[in-house]
Amino acid sequence: MKIFHTDSFAIPLPQDHSFPIGKYALLRKRIEDSQLFSPQDLCIPRAATDTEICRVHDPDYLRRLLLGQLTAKEIRRIGLPWSPELVERARRSAGATVEACFAALEDGVAVHLGGGTHHAFKNQGQGYCIFNDSAIAVWALQAETRFERILILDCDVHQGNGTAALLQKDPAVFTFSIHGKNNFPFRKEKSDLDIALDDGADDGVYLEALEKGVRASLKKADADAVIYLAGADPYTKDRFGRLDLSKKGLAERDRLVLGYCRDAGLPVAVTMAGGYAPNIGDTVDIHFQTVCIAAEFQKS
Repeated sequence: MKIFHTDSFAIPLPQDHSFPIGKYALLRKRIEDSQLFSPQDLCIPRAATDTEICRVHDPDYLRRLLLGQLTAKEIRRIGLPWSPELVERARRSAGATVEACFAALEDGVAVHLGGGTHHAFKNQGQGYCIFNDSAIAVWALQAETRFERILILDCDVHQGNGTAALLQKDPAVFTFSIHGKNNFPFRKEKSDLDIALDDGADDGVYLEALEKGVRASLKKADADAVIYLAGADPYTKDRFGRLDLSKKGLAERDRLVLGYCRDAGLPVAVTMAGGYAPNIGDTVDIHFQTVCIAAEFQKS
């Protein structure tokens, strides 16, 4: 199973910044130390091209981003200070999801240890998201393969508002989001199917709703491939989560999603999306178990 990572493209952040940038390197090290995966399967991705990015994003947004000409308001909305390193990391992250999609077509499943930047819109970033990697990957798949009908299963605790807005008018793409009703973003967009959960929803409530949502999405999407956002932030101790899922419940979530996709014969690219537990080790645990579970679903 191919595993794409971008943590070697470091981003300069203030020491007290709220974004847990260190989780990515810790996750890759956890994978390497486990010796469960071949070193050859750990891959540094190429950067997404201007063509791939501008299928999704406004060329003027990309130009101003590259030149460091975003306004202070735009930077605040993203939540990460601008730097050339930030731009390179964002391009690599988008490229990693594209490559994970193509690898999944070969192996049944592939993983990107980042991505899930689902709050980015056509002409703006938001919520730590600069480029919308899922939308970029969808339109790369459509442009370069026979795979046209794509299903996005977004299980990050926050609604995939940017993804929903960007892909609303593409009849070949079906967007599903299960998220906290009262959580960020406070102005939701309309996915093809949204399930909004009350604060404190636990494993049982979540998994019951998820199963219904995944089954309905697979039926309606008639998809050729799936992008699965396996956020760690529904975890009970997550700073920004407001739900009450255990690590065991999140493992059951991963098996449920990947099992239904396997039964439907669909390749799956998995991205890690959010995770903000006060103990960064908890987030790494959850992401690591997602990677291990994904490996169970690769083609034999």
